[in-house]
Amino acid sequence: MERLPPGQILTQRFPILTYGEEPEVSREAWRFALSGLVARPLTLTYEELLALPQVELTRDFHCVTRWSRLDVAWKGVRVRDLLERARPKEEAVAALVRSYGGYTTNLLLEDLLREDVILAHTLFGQPLPRERGGPVRLLVPHLYAWKSAKWVREIELLDHLELGFWERLGYHWRGDPWKEERFQEGPIPAASLRFRSRKEGP
Repeated sequence: MERLPPGQILTQRFPILTYGEEPEVSREAWRFALSGLVARPLTLTYEELLALPQVELTRDFHCVTRWSRLDVAWKGVRVRDLLERARPKEEAVAALVRSYGGYTTNLLLEDLLREDVILAHTLFGQPLPRERGGPVRLLVPHLYAWKSAKWVREIELLDHLELGFWERLGYHWRGDPWKEERFQEGPIPAASLRFRSRKEGP
Protein backbone atom coordinates (compact mmCIF):
# COMPACT_ATOMS: atom_id res chain seq x y z
CA MET A 1 0.00 0.00 0.00
CA GLU A 2 1.35 3.41 -0.99
CA ARG A 3 2.01 5.56 2.09
CA LEU A 4 3.31 8.75 0.52
CA PRO A 5 0.60 11.09 -0.80
CA PRO A 6 1.20 12.80 -4.14
CA GLY A 7 3.56 15.77 -4.05
CA GLN A 8 5.10 14.80 -0.68
CA ILE A 9 8.77 14.16 0.17
CA LEU A 10 9.83 11.77 2.94
CA THR A 11 11.94 13.12 5.79
CA GLN A 12 13.50 11.52 8.85
CA ARG A 13 13.35 14.89 10.56
CA PHE A 14 10.21 16.18 12.25
CA PRO A 15 10.05 19.91 11.43
CA ILE A 16 8.22 22.28 13.75
CA LEU A 17 6.07 24.89 12.02
CA THR A 18 4.12 27.39 14.11
CA TYR A 19 2.46 30.66 13.15
CA GLY A 20 2.97 33.28 15.85
CA GLU A 21 4.14 32.73 19.41
CA GLU A 22 3.86 29.39 21.17
CA PRO A 23 1.38 29.66 24.05
CA GLU A 24 2.63 28.41 27.40
CA VAL A 25 -0.02 26.27 29.07
CA SER A 26 0.81 24.12 32.07
CA ARG A 27 -0.78 20.72 32.57
CA GLU A 28 -2.42 22.08 35.72
CA ALA A 29 -3.99 25.03 33.88
CA TRP A 30 -5.01 23.15 30.72
CA ARG A 31 -8.72 22.70 30.16
CA PHE A 32 -10.59 21.18 27.24
CA ALA A 33 -14.23 21.79 26.34
CA LEU A 34 -16.52 19.90 23.97
CA SER A 35 -19.30 22.40 23.35
CA GLY A 36 -21.91 23.63 20.89
CA LEU A 37 -24.51 21.25 19.53
CA VAL A 38 -24.14 18.52 22.12
CA ALA A 39 -26.66 17.25 24.64
CA ARG A 40 -24.06 17.05 27.42
CA PRO A 41 -21.28 19.68 27.18
CA LEU A 42 -18.00 18.28 28.43
CA THR A 43 -15.05 19.89 30.22
CA LEU A 44 -11.84 18.04 31.09
CA THR A 45 -8.70 18.74 33.08
CA TYR A 46 -5.39 17.14 32.13
CA GLU A 47 -5.69 14.61 34.95
CA GLU A 48 -9.24 13.74 33.90
CA LEU A 49 -8.02 13.18 30.34
CA LEU A 50 -5.35 10.76 31.58
CA ALA A 51 -7.95 8.87 33.60
CA LEU A 52 -9.99 8.03 30.47
CA PRO A 53 -9.37 4.95 28.27
CA GLN A 54 -6.15 5.53 26.33
CA VAL A 55 -5.09 4.50 22.85
CA GLU A 56 -1.61 4.22 21.33
CA LEU A 57 -1.31 4.94 17.62
CA THR A 58 1.47 4.92 15.06
CA ARG A 59 0.50 7.03 12.07
CA ASP A 60 2.14 8.89 9.20
CA PHE A 61 2.16 12.69 9.41
CA HIS A 62 1.75 14.83 6.28
CA CYS A 63 2.43 18.57 6.18
CA VAL A 64 0.93 20.80 3.50
CA THR A 65 4.44 22.24 2.96
CA ARG A 66 5.19 18.90 1.23
CA TRP A 67 7.11 16.87 3.81
CA SER A 68 5.93 13.60 5.34
CA ARG A 69 7.22 11.73 8.37
CA LEU A 70 6.29 8.06 8.66
CA ASP A 71 5.55 6.04 11.78
CA VAL A 72 4.97 8.76 14.36
CA ALA A 73 3.93 7.23 17.70
CA TRP A 74 1.23 8.98 19.73
CA LYS A 75 -0.86 8.28 22.81
CA GLY A 76 -4.10 9.90 23.84
CA VAL A 77 -7.88 9.69 24.00
CA ARG A 78 -10.15 9.07 21.02
CA VAL A 79 -12.26 12.11 20.19
CA ARG A 80 -14.98 9.66 19.15
CA ASP A 81 -15.18 8.43 22.76
CA LEU A 82 -15.59 11.99 24.01
CA LEU A 83 -18.27 12.66 21.42
CA GLU A 84 -20.17 9.58 22.56
CA ARG A 85 -20.20 11.00 26.08
CA ALA A 86 -21.24 14.48 24.90
CA ARG A 87 -23.91 13.11 22.51
CA PRO A 88 -23.89 15.33 19.40
CA LYS A 89 -27.28 16.69 18.42
CA GLU A 90 -28.79 15.56 15.14
CA GLU A 91 -28.12 18.90 13.44
CA ALA A 92 -24.37 18.83 14.19
CA VAL A 93 -22.39 18.39 10.98
CA ALA A 94 -19.10 20.24 11.52
CA ALA A 95 -16.82 21.64 14.20
CA LEU A 96 -14.62 24.63 14.89
CA VAL A 97 -11.49 23.71 16.83
CA ARG A 98 -9.95 26.39 19.06
CA SER A 99 -6.47 26.47 20.53
CA TYR A 100 -4.73 28.40 23.26
CA GLY A 101 -3.12 31.34 21.47
CA GLY A 102 -6.10 31.99 19.20
CA TYR A 103 -5.56 29.45 16.40
CA THR A 104 -8.63 27.83 14.86
CA THR A 105 -9.34 25.17 12.26
CA ASN A 106 -12.52 23.53 10.97
CA LEU A 107 -13.42 19.87 10.57
CA LEU A 108 -16.41 17.83 9.54
CA LEU A 109 -18.01 15.79 12.28
CA GLU A 110 -17.47 12.65 10.21
CA ASP A 111 -13.71 13.30 10.31
CA LEU A 112 -13.73 13.71 14.10
CA LEU A 113 -15.53 10.38 14.45
CA ARG A 114 -12.73 8.36 12.87
CA GLU A 115 -11.10 5.92 15.29
CA ASP A 116 -7.58 7.36 14.90
CA VAL A 117 -8.48 10.98 15.66
CA ILE A 118 -7.29 11.66 19.20
CA LEU A 119 -6.42 14.26 21.79
CA ALA A 120 -2.72 13.42 22.02
CA HIS A 121 -0.66 14.03 25.16
CA THR A 122 2.29 11.72 24.45
CA LEU A 123 4.73 11.61 21.51
CA PHE A 124 7.25 8.78 21.07
CA GLY A 125 6.64 7.71 24.66
CA GLN A 126 7.30 11.14 26.19
CA PRO A 127 4.92 13.88 27.36
CA LEU A 128 4.05 16.07 24.39
CA PRO A 129 6.48 19.02 24.47
CA ARG A 130 5.29 22.60 24.24
CA GLU A 131 6.74 23.17 20.76
CA ARG A 132 4.75 20.16 19.47
CA GLY A 133 1.50 21.48 20.94
CA GLY A 134 1.78 20.26 24.52
CA PRO A 135 0.32 19.58 26.89
CA VAL A 136 -2.40 18.35 24.47
CA ARG A 137 -2.95 18.62 20.74
CA LEU A 138 -5.51 17.28 18.33
CA LEU A 139 -4.30 14.57 15.95
CA VAL A 140 -6.17 14.10 12.65
CA PRO A 141 -3.70 11.90 10.74
CA HIS A 142 -5.77 11.39 7.59
CA LEU A 143 -5.71 15.14 6.80
CA TYR A 144 -2.87 17.63 6.35
CA ALA A 145 -1.16 18.52 9.61
CA TRP A 146 -2.60 22.02 9.99
CA LYS A 147 -5.87 20.31 10.91
CA SER A 148 -4.13 18.67 13.91
CA ALA A 149 -4.41 21.79 16.05
CA LYS A 150 -1.70 22.26 18.65
CA TRP A 151 -2.52 23.45 22.20
CA VAL A 152 -6.16 22.46 21.69
CA ARG A 153 -8.67 23.84 24.18
CA GLU A 154 -12.13 23.43 22.59
CA ILE A 155 -14.10 21.64 19.92
CA GLU A 156 -17.41 23.34 19.21
CA LEU A 157 -19.97 21.40 17.16
CA LEU A 158 -21.95 23.43 14.63
CA ASP A 159 -24.75 22.98 12.09
CA HIS A 160 -22.63 24.66 9.41
CA LEU A 161 -19.03 24.95 8.26
CA GLU A 162 -17.17 27.88 9.81
CA LEU A 163 -13.70 28.32 8.33
CA GLY A 164 -10.66 28.45 10.60
CA PHE A 165 -7.47 30.54 10.50
CA TRP A 166 -5.64 29.04 7.52
CA GLU A 167 -8.85 28.19 5.69
CA ARG A 168 -9.84 31.87 5.70
CA LEU A 169 -6.43 32.66 4.20
CA GLY A 170 -6.94 30.32 1.25
CA TYR A 171 -6.05 26.85 2.48
CA HIS A 172 -8.45 24.11 1.48
CA TRP A 173 -11.58 23.76 3.59
CA ARG A 174 -10.88 20.04 4.21
CA GLY A 175 -7.23 19.22 3.45
CA ASP A 176 -7.08 15.62 2.21
CA PRO A 177 -3.40 14.91 1.31
CA TRP A 178 -4.34 12.06 -1.05
CA LYS A 179 -6.35 14.53 -3.13
CA GLU A 180 -3.70 17.27 -2.73
CA GLU A 181 -6.27 19.58 -1.18
CA ARG A 182 -3.67 22.20 -0.28
CA PHE A 183 -5.31 25.42 -1.36
CA GLN A 184 -8.89 26.28 -2.18
CA GLU A 185 -9.68 26.79 -5.85
CA GLY A 186 -13.15 27.92 -6.81
CA PRO A 187 -16.18 27.87 -4.52
CA ILE A 188 -16.20 26.05 -1.21
CA PRO A 189 -18.70 23.21 -1.63
CA ALA A 190 -19.22 22.72 2.08
CA ALA A 191 -19.38 26.42 2.96
CA SER A 192 -23.16 26.21 2.58
CA LEU A 193 -23.30 22.97 4.58
CA ARG A 194 -26.30 23.21 6.87
CA PHE A 195 -28.36 20.89 8.98
CA ARG A 196 -29.14 17.62 7.27
CA SER A 197 -30.23 14.66 9.29
CA ARG A 198 -27.44 12.07 9.38
CA LYS A 199 -30.18 9.48 9.00
CA GLU A 200 -30.92 10.83 5.53
CA GLY A 201 -27.40 10.23 4.26
CA PRO A 202 -25.77 12.26 1.45
